Amino acid sequence: MFCQDESRFGLKTIQRRRITIKGVKPLGPLQNEFENFYIYGAVEIATGENFFMECPEVNGGCFQVFLECFAKEYSNSLNIMILDNGRFHLRKKTKVPENIVLIYLPPYSPELNPIERVWQHFKDKLSWQIFENIEELREIVFERIKSIKNETIKKLVSYEYLLKAIIA
Repeated sequence: MFCQDESRFGLKTIQRRRITIKGVKPLGPLQNEFENFYIYGAVEIATGENFFMECPEVNGGCFQVFLECFAKEYSNSLNIMILDNGRFHLRKKTKVPENIVLIYLPPYSPELNPIERVWQHFKDKLSWQIFENIEELREIVFERIKSIKNETIKKLVSYEYLLKAIIA
């Protein structure tokens, strides 16, 4: 059982909380460049196994390509994929490969999708950093994606209610 989602990574500085005096906004280096790219990802809940892919946009065409690449990578199994109700996920043109079953979460409930914690993990490591260009950011993001251990992902995404559902 995989959880799927997309995330934007860009040059605009990711701001996170910092300890300051009450009412004082945290200070840090800021960059307001709006160049970005998107990562489509799917993570397996019980094992932490993962599949990530860069796409130029978040739309139905890119989602279709992601599904096809994912289906090839996991061609020897039936894969249940939990995802949100993004418009492009629901379009009628999408051809879901035979080895994938899509299960949609209720609308407006991103907190139910465990992969959101994986995106948070990656972005926490990028907070308050300035990058020279989009290629530098892309290189760092993919280096972190390649180096993250399945065990780390498993700790982030193994919601007890989902593990119980898999066993049942």
